[in-house]
Amino acid sequence: MPPLADHLASSLARTGKEYREVHEWIDHEELKYERHDFSKVLETAAMFREQYGDEAAQEYVNHLVEDLRARFSKYVAQHEQNMQDCIRYFAG
Repeated sequence: MPPLADHLASSLARTGKEYREVHEWIDHEELKYERHDFSKVLETAAMFREQYGDEAAQEYVNHLVEDLRARFSKYVAQHEQNMQDCIRYFAG
């Protein structure tokens, strides 16, 4: 998962605000895995919307998406490489 500084920079680039309170809440050291629970996305987004507004709720979702991309991008790249290797092997 990207470090906090990366999430802050992403929010700043998208919105002009860091939304530090959102990102620090999500990445709380002791509760990090609980707070990344996708089954609670709607509930948690509603909490941020109520506390900080719609944009904060969207930044919460963006944080989760960035974490997913960071976690799975290497697997996608490896899968694409494997597919290219298979195509080269069988095609030629």
